[in-house]
Amino acid sequence: MSRISASDRDHILDHTAGLWEDLRGGRVFVTGGTGFFGCWLLESFAAASDRFRLDCPLMVLTRSPEAFQAKAPWLASHPAISLVQGDVGSFEFPRGSFSHVIHAATEASAALNDEQPLVMLDTIVNGTRRVLDFAVAGGAGRFLLTSSGAVYGSQPPSLELLPETFCGGPDYAQPKSVYGEGKRMAELLCAVYGRSHGLECVIARCFAFVGPQLPLDVHFAIGNFIRDCLSGRPIHIRGDGTAYRSYLYAADLAIWLWTMLLRGQPGRCYNVGSEHAVSITELASAVVASLGSSNEIQVDGTPVPGKPPERYVPQTARARDELSLHQWVPLDEAIRRTAAWHGKHE
Repeated sequence: MSRISASDRDHILDHTAGLWEDLRGGRVFVTGGTGFFGCWLLESFAAASDRFRLDCPLMVLTRSPEAFQAKAPWLASHPAISLVQGDVGSFEFPRGSFSHVIHAATEASAALNDEQPLVMLDTIVNGTRRVLDFAVAGGAGRFLLTSSGAVYGSQPPSLELLPETFCGGPDYAQPKSVYGEGKRMAELLCAVYGRSHGLECVIARCFAFVGPQLPLDVHFAIGNFIRDCLSGRPIHIRGDGTAYRSYLYAADLAIWLWTMLLRGQPGRCYNVGSEHAVSITELASAVVASLGSSNEIQVDGTPVPGKPPERYVPQTARARDELSLHQWVPLDEAIRRTAAWHGKHE
């Protein structure tokens, strides 16, 4: 019944086989279980629970158990997974102790950031503090926060890859910086709770991703391009196409997040993403080539002579050197798998 392929499940479990014993006999709490990250975390957990017989229940916080049941009935009915209703900023603490907490609930919506910035800020900051309070009350030892590369602000043209040691930040005078500033505050809260309560917090600064279950109708360029290819429409680039991005496949993402939860150094931030940079125009061409289509690519803007292209590309040496994490699935294969999944499920 899973909505990820057997090959993706095997890929995740093959690269995390030595980790799952840490969860045996434990109890995990996850927020954001219906989002893109959450779906991959839950799917991979269910597969690991079945293969390794972990005897580790996992509880998912959701605003609507009914909506979760409708979206993923095979997960809602899995014997190791249970649902608890509540909002991330105000949920009642479930009874009992928990060994691990993953806080992946975030409204990464460009529209919400633009139209209701205070709602965005409150959700990130108050939600993180509530989940941290719960982790302490539940006696959790390990805590993973899914943060964002947005905490760095604009990437300087002189940096091809953004390292975790870069101390820049969003322009705090601009309301559009609410998401990045909220994530910075969430990271600070983790540091405070780590020092005050001994909670082993690990921070995953996530960049851009592609894979099955990625929405094709929101503000993610790669999803929009795959949608246009599948529908036979021209690929429309609204800017000048020079901005650089990079994309990690969702199955690799799941490997990285589980590894960081279970093996990441407490108090440490790790970039999560690909170092393989492509311009938006190159990305559109890669989608067309990977899917064997002939869609026209339309670019609205014209590059400004002498202006350095915008970049949003992480350096991942810390994850590679400390945790042996890599990008195993190349971009062209990631595009094909994503398109194939949407062709079957949409």
